[in-house]
Amino acid sequence: MKEPVRIAPANGKLGVLLPGMGAVSTTFIAGVEAVKRGIGAPIGSLTQLATVRLGKRTEGRTPLIKDFVPLASLNDLEFGGWDIYEDTAYEAARNAAVLDPALLEKVREPLEKLHPMEAVFDQEYVRRIHGPNVKEARTKMDKAEMLMDDIRGFRERTGVARTVMVWCGSTEVFHRPAEVHQTLKAFEAGLANNDPEIAPSQIYAYAALKMNIPYANGAPNLSTDTPALLGLARERNVPICGKDFKTGQTLMKTIIAPGLKARMLGLSGWFSTNILGNRDGEVLDDPGSFKSKEETKLSVLDEILQPKLYPQLYGNLFHSVKINYYPPRGDAKEGWDNIDIFGWLGYPMQIKINFLCRDSILAAPLVLDLVLFMDLAQRAEMRGIQEWLSFYFKAPLHAPNLYPEHDIFIQLMKLKNTLRWMRGEDLITHLGLEYYD
Repeated sequence: MKEPVRIAPANGKLGVLLPGMGAVSTTFIAGVEAVKRGIGAPIGSLTQLATVRLGKRTEGRTPLIKDFVPLASLNDLEFGGWDIYEDTAYEAARNAAVLDPALLEKVREPLEKLHPMEAVFDQEYVRRIHGPNVKEARTKMDKAEMLMDDIRGFRERTGVARTVMVWCGSTEVFHRPAEVHQTLKAFEAGLANNDPEIAPSQIYAYAALKMNIPYANGAPNLSTDTPALLGLARERNVPICGKDFKTGQTLMKTIIAPGLKARMLGLSGWFSTNILGNRDGEVLDDPGSFKSKEETKLSVLDEILQPKLYPQLYGNLFHSVKINYYPPRGDAKEGWDNIDIFGWLGYPMQIKINFLCRDSILAAPLVLDLVLFMDLAQRAEMRGIQEWLSFYFKAPLHAPNLYPEHDIFIQLMKLKNTLRWMRGEDLITHLGLEYYD
């Protein structure tokens, strides 16, 4: 046992601020309310259901994570958010049609009380949807100040002691860091001068960090992953993480690809296509927004397989990803994968996957875990990039001189070892020789 990390207690209410009150946010909020009432189970949530092994296997110490580290209680969560549509959380959940209407009726009261604040929105960054509930201001800095006023108002209304923000908004068009993103001084000047390279998500991130609020990005677009905002997070001692929730098809890739690599089986091609009909699918029907998603989806295999280390096995991999907007499917996304592999003496084989998943059902527990873990990180005075939360993302943030770790099993080991480190427990190496001495 080592000295545990000093963690402030989770006293008081925890505010959860959500830019984007669509399918993911409302499924998350309704789900938490259902769990609190005992009419649903938090399936998919590590913070609520997973255990962590402590010490040797022979010791039999496997507490629930929520009993091992001091997480906020679900009963202490207070929700707020922004959206370009004026619908209450209940109306938005009904429109998203993810959850059964009978279940929604049982949690209708708290959802109806939740009205979205006016959103920061730019049609150049999300082109396929339009809504009336948007902030009008002279400059982007003015909009950032308006968001900070919203946060102060939320804190006063709810009496929360701490706050976390998770971006659940639509995918913005793809763009790379520009000159305005290189320093905080340049970024703030860009806000004042309405620099077109500053996206709405970056304005939310800036407002959160200035208010000392941990920020997680659930979409693939550029947000805190710029020198200016990374530096601001470290300067303000605020945890950040992201990006792009790892839910359906990419979840399968991070499970299967490590297994193929572990057995040194080769890959010649991986073709992926999706159909989905929710608001996310509508937004991704725009080539600019799809480019942001494509970048994160394509990067996963390259980082897991390390073709430069294994050119014979993965040096000529053809990897293609498609997303097709198909309204009848709604939130019930379908992902098809055709995987061409080869084994001993180069003989070819194939794997086919047809994953009929529910995007928001898979994303909601990730939002819950990120809220609770980011709050824990801040109370433990952990600042900047939280790489131990890579487990939840397609394109996890990482230090500039590192490659991102995409192997989901290594990510899980990193997450649990971080929790062990926090509590002064020995890290698990899985060496196992001590059992046979």
